[in-house]
Order: sequence, then C-alpha cells, then structure tokens
Amino acid sequence: MGIQNLFAAGGVVMWPLLVFSVLAVALMIERVRFWVRVNQRQSRVVRDVLNLYRLENVVGAMDKLQKNADLPLARIFLAALELEEPNPEEFRLALESEAQAEIPVLKRFQNIFETIIGLAPLLGLLGTVLGLIASFASLNLGDVGGTKTTGVTSGISEALVSTASGLVVAIFTLLFANTFRGLYQRQIALIQEYGGQLELLYRRRYERGEKTYASTR
Repeated sequence: MGIQNLFAAGGVVMWPLLVFSVLAVALMIERVRFWVRVNQRQSRVVRDVLNLYRLENVVGAMDKLQKNADLPLARIFLAALELEEPNPEEFRLALESEAQAEIPVLKRFQNIFETIIGLAPLLGLLGTVLGLIASFASLNLGDVGGTKTTGVTSGISEALVSTASGLVVAIFTLLFANTFRGLYQRQIALIQEYGGQLELLYRRRYERGEKTYASTR
C-alpha cells in the first residue's frame, strides 16, 4: 500500500497525526543539533577554563568563556565570574541561579514531546472508533456478500491504519524524547560537577586573599 493510499485509508485522524509527526521531526532535528554542539565542545572548553583559572589566568578564562557563550556551562560560569569581588556565598548563589535559568534551555520542547506521545495513541484510538462506527453503519446482515461489504472492509481498514499510525508516531517520539531526557540528566550532573570545581577554586583563591590581607596588618 502506497503512502497516499495508506493516508487515505486512515481517515480524518491522519491529518492531525501528520501534523504531529512533522512537528516532532522538526523539533528533534533542533534538539539533535543542540546536543551535538554541546557534547562536542563543552567538556573541552570547561576543562580549559578550569585549568586557566587554576593557573590564576582569570582574563584568559573569561575570554574563552565569552567566545563560547553559546554553551550552557559557559554562561553559568560567566554569571559567577563577572561579579565584582563576590564572597564565596554570593559566588555559589550566582552559579546556582544561572544553572536554574539554563534548565528551560536544556529541557526545551520536552512538554511538546510529551503531548505528542500522549495524544498520538488517543488519536489512533479515535480513528479506530470512527472506523468501527463506519463498519457497523455499513453492515447489513441481509446483504452479506453484496455491495455493503465494501463499506465494512473500508471501516475496518480505517480502524487498523489509524491505530497503527498513532502508535508509530508515539513510539518514534518517545524514543527521541527519552534520549533527550537522558542527555538533560547527564548535563545537570556535569553542571553540578564542574560548578563545584569552580566554586572550590574560587573559595581557595578568596581565602588566600583574606590571609594575605590579614598578614599585612
């Protein structure tokens, strides 16, 4: 069965399922591009920044972060490092606040994916009900083998095709949505890990500054 025939056989619910599938594919492409960019560059950039900061090269670290400001962790680090002489508590709060601000970016389109996953099978079920209604409406026990049989088989075909289409859209979207959710959870773990390392380096730097000031009095 060709695509056009399959689409025609599925009935009216195939239109919203088509919209859902096109929308899902478009959003998946955007998310794949986003996560590929993050995974390819971010860990290397952040390690370089931490090494520069550990070597007291704050200007070099800031410059590298600004050149990679399209990365979530770079924006988080910049929010803290751009503060003017913060104490360790203010530095930590800046990291945490910016990390919270990045969460919607990391979870972008997740609600849309969940909506498609939930509605696609329901639309398929609706197509099943409509197909069965059409079958029973065409059924005439006194005309078995006659012209009414075509309406019965058409209704059953609509029921099966719409159900299968709804499940395919939902399963395909669920596969990618779970992958993106796993990447999001991994990113949160990395933010906590690298953010903790930067905070520790800053605390050590801050304490050394306090001790130096105290010894000169």
